[in-house]
Amino acid sequence: MKNYFVTIIIVSALTISVVVIRQKTQAQDASPQPVQTRTTIVDAAVAKTNIQESSPIFVTEIPPGYRDWRLISVAHEEGNLNDIRAILGNDIAIKAYREEKLPFPEGTIIARLAWSYVSSEENNKTFGHPQSFVAGHPTNGVQFMVKDSNKYASTGGWGYAHFNDSKPATEAFMQSCYPCHQAIKSRDFVFTRYAP
Repeated sequence: MKNYFVTIIIVSALTISVVVIRQKTQAQDASPQPVQTRTTIVDAAVAKTNIQESSPIFVTEIPPGYRDWRLISVAHEEGNLNDIRAILGNDIAIKAYREEKLPFPEGTIIARLAWSYVSSEENNKTFGHPQSFVAGHPTNGVQFMVKDSNKYASTGGWGYAHFNDSKPATEAFMQSCYPCHQAIKSRDFVFTRYAP
């Protein structure tokens, strides 16, 4: 009988200990002061990564002063676009192009401006036959590539932009930029070569 009472006392003590520990744990969980543990540090890192991954992979503001940047090259695009283009770069881009530096350094910004490709009646009269084409009305928006390896890590370190009438293109429209540029990963995702 004595052993029976000892067993009851031990079981009761264990039960009381478990109840007290649970109450203390619940009180700590309800406490407004955060407890820094390995789990909360890992959770914070995962949350930061999720925020970075959900950040837009495109640029939403037009870089100021881009019309004063220097010329990298020009191009003529046929087909549905049928435009002529000027590719401009900020000082960082121009320096990288001239030094043939790849990958492009942080802060590089490349702009693409486009105009309709039209025959110049005025010039053709001077030449005596149709042979001159010039820039017409702006067309196909203004595009930018911005190098920021941290912000745009998921798209090769580049943020992409397309603006029509100073308004950014939709996220759905922008989703095609990076897949297209992946074809030239060996040139740091940049199509345009420098025209000295």
